[in-house]
Amino acid sequence: FVPATRIDRVAKAFASGAGAVIVDLEDAVAPEDKADARKALQQYHDSVDYQPIWLRINRAGSDAFIKDIALCQQMPNLVGIVLAKAEQASDIQKAYLGTGLPIIALIESAVGLYHIDAMAKVSGLVGFSYGFLDLCNDLHVQVGTPAADIVANQIRYQLVLISKVHKLAAPIDTVYPDFNDEIGLSARVSLWSQMGMSGMLCIHPKQVAVVQRALKPTESELSFAQRVVEEYE
Repeated sequence: FVPATRIDRVAKAFASGAGAVIVDLEDAVAPEDKADARKALQQYHDSVDYQPIWLRINRAGSDAFIKDIALCQQMPNLVGIVLAKAEQASDIQKAYLGTGLPIIALIESAVGLYHIDAMAKVSGLVGFSYGFLDLCNDLHVQVGTPAADIVANQIRYQLVLISKVHKLAAPIDTVYPDFNDEIGLSARVSLWSQMGMSGMLCIHPKQVAVVQRALKPTESELSFAQRVVEEYE
Protein backbone atom coordinates (compact mmCIF):
# COMPACT_ATOMS: atom_id res chain seq x y z
CA PHE A 1 0.00 0.00 0.00
CA VAL A 2 1.04 3.59 -0.76
CA PRO A 3 -1.14 6.55 0.29
CA ALA A 4 -2.38 8.54 -2.69
CA THR A 5 -1.07 11.62 -0.90
CA ARG A 6 2.47 10.24 -1.20
CA ILE A 7 2.88 9.40 -4.86
CA ASP A 8 6.61 9.95 -4.38
CA ARG A 9 6.69 6.63 -2.51
CA VAL A 10 5.33 4.54 -5.38
CA ALA A 11 8.74 3.99 -6.95
CA LYS A 12 10.11 2.81 -3.60
CA ALA A 13 7.20 0.42 -3.26
CA PHE A 14 7.96 -1.12 -6.65
CA ALA A 15 11.65 -1.29 -5.77
CA SER A 16 10.78 -3.42 -2.73
CA GLY A 17 10.04 -6.33 -5.06
CA ALA A 18 6.33 -6.51 -4.22
CA GLY A 19 4.19 -8.44 -6.65
CA ALA A 20 1.90 -5.42 -7.01
CA VAL A 21 1.53 -1.89 -5.66
CA ILE A 22 -1.80 -0.55 -4.40
CA VAL A 23 -2.25 3.20 -4.20
CA ASP A 24 -4.80 3.99 -1.50
CA LEU A 25 -7.51 6.61 -1.94
CA GLU A 26 -9.52 5.37 1.03
CA ASP A 27 -8.51 5.19 4.71
CA ALA A 28 -5.00 6.50 4.14
CA VAL A 29 -6.35 9.80 2.78
CA ALA A 30 -8.33 12.26 4.91
CA PRO A 31 -11.61 13.46 3.36
CA GLU A 32 -10.29 16.97 2.90
CA ASP A 33 -7.23 15.65 1.02
CA LYS A 34 -8.98 13.31 -1.42
CA ALA A 35 -9.48 15.89 -4.19
CA ASP A 36 -5.77 16.79 -4.24
CA ALA A 37 -4.86 13.09 -4.05
CA ARG A 38 -6.95 12.36 -7.14
CA LYS A 39 -5.19 15.16 -9.04
CA ALA A 40 -1.79 13.79 -8.01
CA LEU A 41 -2.83 10.31 -9.13
CA GLN A 42 -3.96 11.58 -12.52
CA GLN A 43 -0.67 13.42 -12.99
CA TYR A 44 1.30 10.32 -12.03
CA HIS A 45 -0.73 8.11 -14.39
CA ASP A 46 -0.08 10.51 -17.29
CA SER A 47 3.65 10.85 -16.56
CA VAL A 48 6.60 8.97 -18.06
CA ASP A 49 7.34 7.57 -14.59
CA TYR A 50 4.06 5.68 -14.36
CA GLN A 51 4.17 1.99 -13.48
CA PRO A 52 0.86 0.07 -13.54
CA ILE A 53 -0.82 0.14 -10.13
CA TRP A 54 -3.91 -1.17 -8.41
CA LEU A 55 -6.09 1.53 -6.88
CA ARG A 56 -8.00 1.13 -3.62
CA ILE A 57 -11.16 3.18 -3.91
CA ASN A 58 -13.80 4.20 -1.39
CA ARG A 59 -16.86 2.13 -0.55
CA ALA A 60 -19.72 1.83 -3.01
CA GLY A 61 -22.58 4.23 -2.33
CA SER A 62 -20.37 7.02 -1.02
CA ASP A 63 -19.79 10.36 -2.75
CA ALA A 64 -16.10 9.52 -2.81
CA PHE A 65 -16.83 6.28 -4.68
CA ILE A 66 -18.53 8.17 -7.50
CA LYS A 67 -15.56 10.51 -7.81
CA ASP A 68 -13.11 7.61 -7.65
CA ILE A 69 -14.93 5.79 -10.48
CA ALA A 70 -14.82 8.96 -12.59
CA LEU A 71 -11.08 9.16 -11.95
CA CYS A 72 -10.56 5.51 -12.94
CA GLN A 73 -12.29 6.20 -16.25
CA GLN A 74 -9.56 8.75 -16.96
CA MET A 75 -6.77 6.27 -16.14
CA PRO A 76 -7.02 3.40 -18.64
CA ASN A 77 -3.68 1.90 -17.62
CA LEU A 78 -4.66 0.86 -14.12
CA VAL A 79 -4.16 -2.83 -13.36
CA GLY A 80 -7.35 -3.08 -11.32
CA ILE A 81 -9.47 -1.90 -8.43
CA VAL A 82 -9.31 -2.83 -4.76
CA LEU A 83 -12.80 -2.09 -3.47
CA ALA A 84 -12.90 -1.07 0.18
CA LYS A 85 -15.66 -2.28 2.52
CA ALA A 86 -17.42 -4.47 -0.04
CA GLU A 87 -20.73 -5.72 1.35
CA GLN A 88 -23.08 -6.58 -1.50
CA ALA A 89 -22.93 -8.12 -4.97
CA SER A 90 -24.17 -4.77 -6.29
CA ASP A 91 -21.02 -3.09 -4.88
CA ILE A 92 -18.87 -5.25 -7.16
CA GLN A 93 -21.20 -4.68 -10.11
CA LYS A 94 -21.05 -0.90 -9.74
CA ALA A 95 -17.25 -0.87 -9.59
CA TYR A 96 -16.87 -3.24 -12.54
CA LEU A 97 -19.49 -1.62 -14.76
CA GLY A 98 -18.01 1.79 -14.01
CA THR A 99 -14.42 0.85 -14.83
CA GLY A 100 -14.27 -2.48 -16.68
CA LEU A 101 -11.29 -3.32 -14.47
CA PRO A 102 -10.60 -6.47 -12.41
CA ILE A 103 -11.88 -6.13 -8.84
CA ILE A 104 -10.40 -7.36 -5.57
CA ALA A 105 -13.05 -7.04 -2.85
CA LEU A 106 -11.98 -6.13 0.67
CA ILE A 107 -14.24 -7.69 3.29
CA GLU A 108 -14.28 -5.41 6.33
CA SER A 109 -17.65 -5.95 8.02
CA ALA A 110 -19.94 -8.71 9.25
CA VAL A 111 -22.40 -7.88 6.45
CA GLY A 112 -19.67 -8.23 3.85
CA LEU A 113 -18.52 -11.55 5.27
CA TYR A 114 -22.10 -12.82 5.29
CA HIS A 115 -22.50 -12.00 1.58
CA ILE A 116 -19.21 -13.33 0.16
CA ASP A 117 -20.93 -16.17 -1.69
CA ALA A 118 -23.19 -13.75 -3.58
CA MET A 119 -20.29 -11.40 -4.31
CA ALA A 120 -18.16 -14.28 -5.61
CA LYS A 121 -20.64 -14.85 -8.46
CA VAL A 122 -20.35 -11.32 -9.90
CA SER A 123 -18.51 -10.68 -13.16
CA GLY A 124 -15.30 -8.73 -12.74
CA LEU A 125 -14.37 -10.06 -9.31
CA VAL A 126 -10.98 -11.79 -9.35
CA GLY A 127 -10.44 -12.32 -5.63
CA PHE A 128 -11.00 -11.41 -2.00
CA SER A 129 -8.96 -9.93 0.79
CA TYR A 130 -10.10 -8.67 4.17
CA GLY A 131 -9.47 -6.00 6.79
CA PHE A 132 -9.17 -7.86 10.06
CA LEU A 133 -9.03 -4.87 12.40
CA ASP A 134 -12.25 -3.46 10.93
CA LEU A 135 -13.88 -6.88 11.14
CA CYS A 136 -12.84 -7.24 14.79
CA ASN A 137 -14.31 -3.85 15.55
CA ASP A 138 -17.59 -4.76 13.87
CA LEU A 139 -17.78 -8.21 15.49
CA HIS A 140 -16.65 -6.97 18.94
CA VAL A 141 -13.63 -9.29 18.88
CA GLN A 142 -10.66 -8.30 21.07
CA VAL A 143 -7.60 -7.91 18.86
CA GLY A 144 -4.47 -9.76 19.94
CA THR A 145 -6.26 -12.49 21.86
CA PRO A 146 -6.54 -16.26 21.21
CA ALA A 147 -10.20 -15.61 20.38
CA ALA A 148 -9.15 -13.20 17.63
CA ASP A 149 -6.88 -15.89 16.15
CA ILE A 150 -9.81 -18.31 16.02
CA VAL A 151 -11.98 -15.75 14.26
CA ALA A 152 -9.19 -14.86 11.80
CA ASN A 153 -8.73 -18.48 10.80
CA GLN A 154 -12.48 -18.90 10.35
CA ILE A 155 -12.47 -15.89 8.02
CA ARG A 156 -9.53 -17.30 6.07
CA TYR A 157 -11.25 -20.67 5.74
CA GLN A 158 -14.47 -19.12 4.45
CA LEU A 159 -12.64 -17.01 1.88
CA VAL A 160 -10.51 -19.96 0.71
CA LEU A 161 -13.57 -22.18 0.35
CA ILE A 162 -15.75 -19.64 -1.48
CA SER A 163 -12.87 -18.65 -3.78
CA LYS A 164 -12.23 -22.27 -4.72
CA VAL A 165 -15.90 -23.05 -5.37
CA HIS A 166 -16.32 -20.00 -7.62
CA LYS A 167 -12.95 -20.38 -9.39
CA LEU A 168 -11.51 -17.11 -8.13
CA ALA A 169 -7.87 -16.50 -7.30
CA ALA A 170 -6.98 -17.77 -3.84
CA PRO A 171 -7.62 -14.98 -1.28
CA ILE A 172 -5.03 -12.49 -0.07
CA ASP A 173 -4.30 -12.27 3.64
CA THR A 174 -4.76 -9.07 5.60
CA VAL A 175 -2.02 -6.67 6.68
CA TYR A 176 0.35 -7.40 9.56
CA PRO A 177 0.32 -4.06 11.42
CA ASP A 178 3.66 -4.29 13.27
CA PHE A 179 6.16 -3.80 10.47
CA ASN A 180 9.09 -4.16 12.91
CA ASP A 181 8.08 -7.68 14.00
CA GLU A 182 9.81 -9.94 11.47
CA ILE A 183 9.36 -13.11 13.54
CA GLY A 184 5.64 -12.58 13.93
CA LEU A 185 5.27 -11.70 10.24
CA SER A 186 7.11 -14.87 9.18
CA ALA A 187 4.85 -16.96 11.37
CA ARG A 188 1.78 -15.29 9.86
CA VAL A 189 3.05 -16.02 6.34
CA SER A 190 3.53 -19.69 7.19
CA LEU A 191 -0.02 -19.85 8.52
CA TRP A 192 -1.87 -18.34 5.58
CA SER A 193 0.26 -20.09 2.96
CA GLN A 194 -0.42 -23.45 4.61
CA MET A 195 -4.14 -22.62 4.51
CA GLY A 196 -4.03 -22.15 0.72
CA MET A 197 -4.03 -18.37 0.43
CA SER A 198 -2.13 -16.66 -2.37
CA GLY A 199 -0.40 -13.67 -0.81
CA MET A 200 -0.74 -10.88 1.70
CA LEU A 201 -1.11 -7.14 1.90
CA CYS A 202 1.93 -5.20 3.14
CA ILE A 203 2.05 -1.72 4.63
CA HIS A 204 5.82 -1.16 4.60
CA PRO A 205 8.47 -1.96 1.94
CA LYS A 206 10.64 -3.90 4.38
CA GLN A 207 7.84 -6.40 4.95
CA VAL A 208 8.12 -7.64 1.37
CA ALA A 209 11.49 -9.36 1.75
CA VAL A 210 10.35 -11.02 4.99
CA VAL A 211 7.26 -12.41 3.26
CA GLN A 212 9.26 -13.67 0.29
CA ARG A 213 11.82 -15.41 2.52
CA ALA A 214 9.06 -17.07 4.52
CA LEU A 215 7.47 -18.41 1.32
CA LYS A 216 10.63 -20.12 0.07
CA PRO A 217 10.39 -23.90 0.26
CA THR A 218 12.69 -25.69 2.69
CA GLU A 219 15.35 -28.14 1.57
CA SER A 220 13.22 -31.05 2.77
CA GLU A 221 10.20 -29.75 0.82
CA LEU A 222 12.30 -29.38 -2.33
CA SER A 223 13.76 -32.85 -1.85
CA PHE A 224 10.30 -34.39 -1.42
CA ALA A 225 8.99 -32.60 -4.50
CA GLN A 226 11.96 -33.83 -6.53
CA ARG A 227 11.33 -37.41 -5.43
CA VAL A 228 7.68 -37.10 -6.44
CA VAL A 229 8.69 -35.85 -9.90
CA GLU A 230 11.24 -38.64 -10.30
CA GLU A 231 8.70 -41.30 -9.25
CA TYR A 232 6.12 -39.87 -11.66
CA GLU A 233 8.58 -39.91 -14.54
